[in-house]
Formats: sequence, C-alpha cells, structure tokens
Amino acid sequence: MSVADLAEALGKDTDHVFEVMRYVDNSIDYTRPSSIIDNWQVMKDVVTKSGFRYNIIAPPGKKEENVKDKDVKKRPPPDPSVLKPRPPVVTIMGHVDHGKTTLLDALRHTAVVASEFGGITQHIGAFSVKLNSGKKNETITFLDTPGHAAFKAMRARGAEATDIVVLVVAADDGVMEQTVESIRMAKEANVPIVVAINKIDKSDADVERTKKALLSAGIQVEDFGGDVQVVEVSALKGTNLDLLVEVISLQAQLLELKADPTGLVEGVVIESSTNVHRGKLATIIVQRGTLKKGAVLVAGTAWAKVRGMFDDKGQPLLSGSPSTPVEIIGWRDLPSAGDEVLEVDNEKQAHEVVKFREMLKMKQKQEAAQVIIDAKTQEYLKEYKAQLEKKWLMGRRKVRREGPRPKEIEEDNSPHVSIILKGDVDGSVEAILDVLETYNFNDDCQLSVIHYGVGQVTENDIELAETFGAIIYCFNVDINKNVQQTLETKDVKVKHHNVIYKLVDDLKEEISSHLPEKEVEEILGEANVLQQFEVNEGRHKVPVAGCRCTKGVLKKSAFFRLVRGEETLFEGTLKSMRHLKSDVDSIRKGVECGLQLEDKTVCFQPGDILICYEMKSIPQKTSWDPGF
Repeated sequence: MSVADLAEALGKDTDHVFEVMRYVDNSIDYTRPSSIIDNWQVMKDVVTKSGFRYNIIAPPGKKEENVKDKDVKKRPPPDPSVLKPRPPVVTIMGHVDHGKTTLLDALRHTAVVASEFGGITQHIGAFSVKLNSGKKNETITFLDTPGHAAFKAMRARGAEATDIVVLVVAADDGVMEQTVESIRMAKEANVPIVVAINKIDKSDADVERTKKALLSAGIQVEDFGGDVQVVEVSALKGTNLDLLVEVISLQAQLLELKADPTGLVEGVVIESSTNVHRGKLATIIVQRGTLKKGAVLVAGTAWAKVRGMFDDKGQPLLSGSPSTPVEIIGWRDLPSAGDEVLEVDNEKQAHEVVKFREMLKMKQKQEAAQVIIDAKTQEYLKEYKAQLEKKWLMGRRKVRREGPRPKEIEEDNSPHVSIILKGDVDGSVEAILDVLETYNFNDDCQLSVIHYGVGQVTENDIELAETFGAIIYCFNVDINKNVQQTLETKDVKVKHHNVIYKLVDDLKEEISSHLPEKEVEEILGEANVLQQFEVNEGRHKVPVAGCRCTKGVLKKSAFFRLVRGEETLFEGTLKSMRHLKSDVDSIRKGVECGLQLEDKTVCFQPGDILICYEMKSIPQKTSWDPGF
C-alpha cells in the first residue's frame, strides 16, 4: 500500500499518517503520499497507533468478475426426445406409530422396524423395492421419513424429493397432529397423495370415522366425491398390499414420470453420515444423468470423487440411473441432507466451485455481521452525542463518572447448561438442533450448544467439554477405546441415547436440576376471628384475636395472614398463641384460642379470617415444551 492508500483505509488524511510515522521505527523513507510502504511492521504500527485493528485479506474487488463464473448450476431442461421412463419416488408419511415402517417392511419383505430404536424411524431411509406386480423389472424407490414431531425439517425434505406421497393413517387413532402436517407439506410440494388406512385388523378400528377426519383435514377422498384414492390395509397381516402397489403404479403411470439418463448427474442428498472404517458417506437420489464410479460431485460446500457406490442392502453398484438411491463413498467433507448434488468435469472445477460457495457464505456472514456492527455503532454514537451535549451544558471539558466504576466483564452467575452433540447422521443432528431451537427460557437457565457434529466422540470433543463444563450427548454413536481411556481421566459427563425424545427428556431433567429451588406456600389451617380482646402489656393495651380453628391446624412457628373480605391486612408471625391461660405451640380444628400478632397496631373484627401457612422449597421443573 502507498501512504495515500493507508490513509484512505484509515479514513484519515495523509498528514495524519505522516504524523503517526514520527513515532514509528523504520518509516523515515516514506516521505510522499505516493510512497509504497513495503515494510509490513510499519503499516501494522501506524494502524495500531491510530487506534485501529488490522486484518489481512485479499485485495478487494480485483478478481470479482472471474469469481462469478466459478459456480455450477443445473443444466437447462432436456429435449423430450432423450427422456426415458423412470421409477417413481414414493414417500411414506404420517403420524408416529401409525405403521409407516411396518408397511414398508411388508412391501420389501425385510425387518426395518427391528433396526429402529423404540420402533420410531430416526432419519430418512431410501430403498429401492422390486415389486411383484406382473411387470418386468418394475421398481419403486421408497423414502421412509420419520413421523415424530422432532423431524419436521426432515419430513419436509422427503416431500420435496418425492413424486407420490403415501399417507399412512391408523384406523384406530385417526388423523393426528403429524398427519395434518404431512398433508400440508405434500400440498405445498404439489405432490399427489395416496391414503393408506392402516391397522384395519384391530378391534377398535373405525375406517369411516377416519375418512371423515381426512375430509376435515382437507383430503378429498373418493368415497366423498374427491380424487384422492384410499386403500384399507393391514401392514402387519399383509392385507390389501397388492392393491396399494397397484394404486401407486397407476398413479405413477398417470404422472408419466421420465428423466434424462445422459449427461452430467443431478440429484439430492437424502442422508449423510460418517463411518469409522468407510469414512464420510452420503445417500443421494439420482434425478438426472447416470452416476458412475469416478464421477466428481459437488453438494453445497462439499465435494466427492466417487470411489464406490452401494445400494440400500450394502451391495456394490456399477451405475445409478434416475430415481435410484445410491450410497456414495469418497466425500472430502460431509454434505448436508437436502443439498443439491451436481456433477462437474474434474476435481479442479470442484475445488473452484466449493471455494466460490464458501466465499459467498462468508460474504453473507459478513453482511449479517455488518448490520449488527452498524446498529451498535449508531447506539454508541447516540450515547456519545448525549454525553457530549451534557458536557457542553455543564461547561466541562470532561463528564465525570457518576457512581462506582462498572466492571469490565460482568459476572454471570445465572444457571446454565452447556452441551456437545454428536450424532450418527446429519439428519438426526439437524433434527435435534431444530428441537433445541424451540428452547426460549434462557432467562431461567441458559442452554448453550458448544459444538455439534456427525461421527464418534473425539479427544477434541472431550477437551472442549472439560473447558466449558459441557455434557456430551451421543446420539446413536459409540466411543472407541482410545477416547474412552482419555475420558476416564477427565471429569466429563457423557450420555448415550438412541431415541430423540428420550434425549430431550434427559436434557430437560438436566436443565431442571440447575434451576434454583422455588418457594411455595403450604396452607396449614384457618381460624375465624370471633371477638377482639385487649390485654395489658406494661402501660399499653394490645389487641388479641379470640379465634376458633376451622380448618387443619394452627402452628405458632408458622406464618399468618389476616384477611378481611378480599383485603389482606397483615402477613407475618405471631408473638403468642394461648389456649385458655396456657401458652401452646399448636391448635387443632374446633379448638378456641387467643392469637397475638407481632404487629401490635393491627385490630381485629368478628368475621376476619386468619390463614396459617408455611413456606417450603421445592425443586423447579423447566417449562420448556418441545412439542412432543
């Protein structure tokens, strides 16, 4: 930079820079505004002595035009002549425990439910199923999306990647909260719906009631003059599954699903995970082109050179045509579920695309940060101007500080819980983070997510947890022996879970344990004032309430509240409690007594009520309701 460039960056004139240079070593050679400052230390000293901080970045705006051409986009729509028929992508959606995964299990004759903890699908699974429909090589790609409330974002992605939605509704439960939400998602994605009323074999099944509930939810079934087909099935007994397959195939034929199997591959990430032995993995559904080994793919800010492809059974694949779910090995970074997958010509282009997208993300973060900085600057300028005006009015050169000097860093002694989250797949981690976003009780107990990621717990995670006093939550991931040995020497709490709602319940208990105990009032008894008496204490007469205990018990050591009508006249303790002429510690129901309050100025009237109560400390529970 020249002296003039440095002055412009500082927002000062060149005279200011020359003045500062008088106090900077090795700056004697820079005598003109056009002089190039080739000594970095001189520039650093000028900046710091001028009251600024510095940061090393690339020269702004010099390569902007070339960078714009580095990103990759989807190809234009293909020529209709190259389109070939493709299998439909069908998503099973609906409420938790309505039999979605059991239905899929029956369709492909495998035991999917047994692999899901608690019988609840924890993330999106993509399966290609060959059907016994009489047609040669007819297949359907199924997406099994979670039905639990925690998986809102993941179910939304399932709807976006699908051609047909099979909405599973239990005949005994009917339309539930997630059923309505699934309907909304399918309609927003403009995807046709086929309803499968499941569990018709149960004794309390009511198909007609379920159909009416679907009508109320906005599904116009055929029985009521609509165009949505309904199939009554029993996934457990295998009833009417052939009819359901026939309805799906017919719906697919009406859609005339076709895709271009040539050219560069386009697709969408369904799920991503890490494996100790196989590295970073991602399951994608091919939407255009034919994926082959050696292809270079970009998804978000991650890229891969395909080293291997596998189907949902773990068997190697030579190629992946449109609508095929493929698990890919070879990712340099882990893509996020829902990311668009695009094939590029070579690794160099992949590097350039990822670098450009990272630059865009950084630019967006900088713009967001700049908005906050500008708001803070305006706030400080407003405060400064107010102080300046106050100084002028007082005729002082400086405004004297009023009160004690504030601390540089305020001590925060409020309850807080810090966690580190590690999950098996990206979708599950995202779903848990979405649940944690619903926590809005930081005034009671602050919840901080220190770090999150996909994969096993590492030694860095343990060091981070020890530094911040955080709890490590492992969702469906293990800890290897080396890390376990490190963990035994550290004071770090690790909790393992494989069902999301159980993890959230555990976290709620942890938050509740950090909340201070709450003082609550426990009513012990009540007494009616029958008459006021006056007794002599020295030269003064003191009012005493002649009472009868009407409820519970009265204790001398407890607190008393005097109520007249709806007005509270006194709250405090007693000075004395007497039965006949004896001092007592308690009075039971139906017994008369004389009560003297600590406040001698309070007078009594017949009909007043004295309430006896104690204050007890009980543990608090967080009010956080994540929605399930």
